[in-house]
Amino acid sequence: MSQEQPNEPNEQPNDPLHGVTLKDIVNFLVDCYGWEKLGNWTRIRCFVNNPTMNSSLKFLRKTPWARTKVENLYLVTKRNQQNKPKRGG
Repeated sequence: MSQEQPNEPNEQPNDPLHGVTLKDIVNFLVDCYGWEKLGNWTRIRCFVNNPTMNSSLKFLRKTPWARTKVENLYLVTKRNQQNKPKRGG
């Protein structure tokens, strides 16, 4: 009989998106790049034509290729931020 730890997080070491919501991803990318740059880089019109969080999330949830592009950009951006040397000392 094994005992589970109730507060132990369910870690997914092979899934860097585990626990990150689509809304968190879009917010992060908009904060980093802005709607216009995000739209130009991904070629996704919902980021260019009168962008809103709700309309973007709705589109991304219904469109797998667009969601994949956004998730990949998020992963690359996070990786680049982690690899940047810290300034100061």
